[in-house]
Amino acid sequence: MQKMGLNEIRSKFLQFFESKGHLVQPSYSLVPHNDKSLLLINAGMAPLKNYFSGTEIPPSKRMTTCQKCVRTGDIENVGVTARHATLFEMLGNFSFGDYFKEETLKWGWEFVTEHLNMPQDKIWVSVYFEDDEAFEIWEKEIGIPKERIVRLGKEDNFWEIGTGACGPCSEIHFDRGEEYGCDNPDCKPGCDCDRYLEFWNHVFSQFNKDEEGNYNPLENKNIDTGMGLERIACIMQGVDTIFDVDTIKHILNAVEKMTNSTYSKEYKTDKSIRIITDHIRSVSFLVADGVLPSNEGRGYVLRRLLRRAARNGKLLGMKEPFLYKLVDEVIAVSGEAYPELVEKAEYIKKVIRIEEEKFNETIDKGNEILASYIEELKANNQKTLSGDNAFRLYDTYGFPVDLTKEILEEEHLEIDEEGFKAEMEKQRQTARDARGNMDLEAWKEDAIAKLDKDIVTNFEGYDILFIESTVKGIAKNNELVDSACAGDEVTIVLDKTAFYAEGGGQVGDKGLLVNESEDLVVEVLDTKKGPNNTIKHICVVKSGIIKVEDVVYTKVDKEVRLACARNHSATHILHTVLKEVLGDHVNQAGSLVTPERLRFDVTHFEAISKDELKLIEEKVNNMIFESLDITCETMSMTEAGQKGATALFGEKYGDEVRVVSMGDLSIELCGGTHLKNTSQIGIFKVLSEGGVAAGVRRIEAITGKEVYNFLNNKQDLINEVCTSVKAKEDNLVAKVSNLLDENKSLAKELNEVKSKMSLQSADSILDSKVDVNGVNIVTSKFEEMDMDTLRNTADTLRDKLSSGVVVLANVAGGKINFVATATKDVLEKGVHAGNIVREVAQVAGGKGGGRPNMAQAGAPDVTKVDEALNHAKEVLKSQVK
Repeated sequence: MQKMGLNEIRSKFLQFFESKGHLVQPSYSLVPHNDKSLLLINAGMAPLKNYFSGTEIPPSKRMTTCQKCVRTGDIENVGVTARHATLFEMLGNFSFGDYFKEETLKWGWEFVTEHLNMPQDKIWVSVYFEDDEAFEIWEKEIGIPKERIVRLGKEDNFWEIGTGACGPCSEIHFDRGEEYGCDNPDCKPGCDCDRYLEFWNHVFSQFNKDEEGNYNPLENKNIDTGMGLERIACIMQGVDTIFDVDTIKHILNAVEKMTNSTYSKEYKTDKSIRIITDHIRSVSFLVADGVLPSNEGRGYVLRRLLRRAARNGKLLGMKEPFLYKLVDEVIAVSGEAYPELVEKAEYIKKVIRIEEEKFNETIDKGNEILASYIEELKANNQKTLSGDNAFRLYDTYGFPVDLTKEILEEEHLEIDEEGFKAEMEKQRQTARDARGNMDLEAWKEDAIAKLDKDIVTNFEGYDILFIESTVKGIAKNNELVDSACAGDEVTIVLDKTAFYAEGGGQVGDKGLLVNESEDLVVEVLDTKKGPNNTIKHICVVKSGIIKVEDVVYTKVDKEVRLACARNHSATHILHTVLKEVLGDHVNQAGSLVTPERLRFDVTHFEAISKDELKLIEEKVNNMIFESLDITCETMSMTEAGQKGATALFGEKYGDEVRVVSMGDLSIELCGGTHLKNTSQIGIFKVLSEGGVAAGVRRIEAITGKEVYNFLNNKQDLINEVCTSVKAKEDNLVAKVSNLLDENKSLAKELNEVKSKMSLQSADSILDSKVDVNGVNIVTSKFEEMDMDTLRNTADTLRDKLSSGVVVLANVAGGKINFVATATKDVLEKGVHAGNIVREVAQVAGGKGGGRPNMAQAGAPDVTKVDEALNHAKEVLKSQVK
């Protein structure tokens, strides 16, 4: 059997099935589209589920793919063994109501024997024990001796998940030889030994399983096959594990070189190398598909893989970020098949490097604290880390609980998982309590839902603000009423309206409902979408009486509408410019459009720099100054796609959509209100940029008149500062800089004086030392001392003390800072400064910790400072036996 590279096998497979009339479809994204049942694509057929179910029409009845997949169910075993992996590629050929068993099995045999040139006598197959049809095809049509066809039960050769489409399957196995087998003379596929390696499963989807458990024949039968590319590569290259396959070994060799380590010599090293090799493949593909590190969902999967790989790099001696450098090795072996890796190479490396740098900030501190916990556990002959300490590592230091668990296991220790979960739930409950009764309010029944279901509201206000309407419903105190009079707060439903209801991030319109002949004036405070396609006008009756079936006239507040339109049109331009400046990975993650300002959330992995913000602001204004026409058209979703319209990820759209275009530069699906020309925006000014969630940045900005007001306020502020510091505007910066330098110099002098005073009082402080079980301890309290001075004072007192412990507290700015330090000789008696300062801080409601010889902490309750310092003696007593 000729050796064949992984990339060559993939190419041969796709070409073979293309020659059999299959549409070759590129791999789908690892992020499932319109499938909330999956976190990540984990099987070759997963992206095609809707084609199998019939809810979507496939582009061809015959398709073939090589699908990238990620599975993290047994991530703990990746690296521990040489067989587990998180990323894999699945080759597959699919028939949607076209060919069936005979064709797929014959083609399977043809491909493995004629194109892969696998020896026929090494091929075995298994079939479902009741599937005589598949057995006969293998024996009579293809010619495999019946002694190499094995009938197996449901567990092995029948594919089903709950109810729905299912059916028997037939697997193709490769006989690796007696040396991989067991002592059973009847060894064959189905045996638990390693001799027969299953590598290609052909599923015959021919039944529909109903709720009663009946298997009803499908009218249109389907074929779904899956062949693990790495597994068939192992066979074709004569190697035992995927880490020996050519493409993966290329990455593994790069890991060896970069970490200056050698594979296949020592288990711990091998484990770390395998983890890094596998995980860098997964994270490269995940980031290329738009996944960003976060603390939930698929972002957490990515973060967990990255941090696990980074930690194993540290175990191999890597002190600086290095994973991002390995991306080039992944691209070298997979870039041709997956061009998104090449296109987004720099972006992938940047995301990984930033996450590595973040992790480096937390892991050293976390490792130090966890090491002290482990030391304490072993000293007390304990085996379990408390849930409280595990949660403190997670909550305070960002140390992943999975990593804590893994490190403990290496030390033959465990974590109190129930205790950790209890602390997590306590935190969630605090958040729920803070929300109050918001959740309950959301479930209150809406009186408008009681209206006749035929009552709907048509929105006709894109181009006109004044229309005649008929009142169809009035609700007061959440009850339907026939009429309302002056002073009543009501919700009104009309048959048609010019008021825009809150949606797509844009707030609802305000204005009036009037009928001059009836002396009726109703102020519309807000407009929202109601149940059953109604629009709710949140109102207060100013004069007159309003009744159901009355005729009213809508008067939308033109200034409010125009201000909203300025900001909404500006968000579209901003979205386009953000993609241009930051990259195509940028997508809208939320927005708010009010008359006063706009807020725009985007997916981005790092803070947007001042230079980038300046460029973004400049480009947005350039598009405004170009006076681009803004057009709004209704068309089919297909036409919108052909036009290049941007749809918001996760949004649901009907068959007909509204496309808003600003020249040819910005084309988006949107139901909001807009201007006629970009020049009407006037001017655009960014107010702020910041993070709101992992991988999400928020930009706040203003337009039009608000920018004019903003500039006036800034000028007033500058004038006020000039008056205060007695400077002119042209030398204001220099004047303030001089004042700051002067202030800094005075502060330095003050700290030096405080330091000298503390040193002069050192002898009197030392006179207050107390002997605790043979160890001297000194405690003292200071006020308004900076941390550097406090630490230096502690060091001086420790050195003068010669042997013992020093615990100091400083009250400043409404909080306490604690420092604890110990001489080397008392550490041997069990003294641990980190544990002392942690327990001392807890008395005053604080947290902290550190090394056995030096540690610090902070606390908010300044009234407990004396009590906390006194507690230091009790802690020391418990340490020194």
